Amino acid sequence: MATRSDTTKTRMYEAALALIAEKGFSGTTVDEIVERAGVAKGTVYYHFTGKAELVEALIADRLAPLEARFREAVATAPDPRTTLEALVRAELEWIRDNRAFSKMLVTELWREERVWHDTLVALRRTIIEYFERAIRDGIAEGVFRSDIDAPFAASALFGMTVTSALDWLVFSPTTPIESVAEQIRRLTSMAVASDGKA
Repeated sequence: MATRSDTTKTRMYEAALALIAEKGFSGTTVDEIVERAGVAKGTVYYHFTGKAELVEALIADRLAPLEARFREAVATAPDPRTTLEALVRAELEWIRDNRAFSKMLVTELWREERVWHDTLVALRRTIIEYFERAIRDGIAEGVFRSDIDAPFAASALFGMTVTSALDWLVFSPTTPIESVAEQIRRLTSMAVASDGKA
């Protein structure tokens, strides 16, 4: 059950996300966030040291459901290939359901890389690691090529899925998610499968 504090934070997160989508992180002020959220300015500083910490908390809050989806995908997949497919599908679904946040993640995090360094490290550790483990398992089982650099491949697959998902949602929103997932599966299989077959 959400507490009053949780509800207040959610309102600030939603306000910050909307404003950053409109004006970017640098162009958004704490005053604008509190006005949009309908809370007192002191409320931000009660919960956070400032705008950057608020947005970092927003990122952690919004990525938690993605990690939960990844955990479920890994738990139910019987082998490394199926695990990668399930992770890609979970990522596509999460991006579809969190489109505004996903766009912010792609545009703002890299633009403000010094501000978000710790957040990016956490993102890599908690999210991309799921792909890396699946790739390492596939290499160990001989179903993925042994010459693949697992950390790089994991990062590339996660990034390709983000980019493909946003492109799909902006330019081809009527394409079924199954078709998008299948195209990514084929590209991934051609790149990593030890037999080279899609």
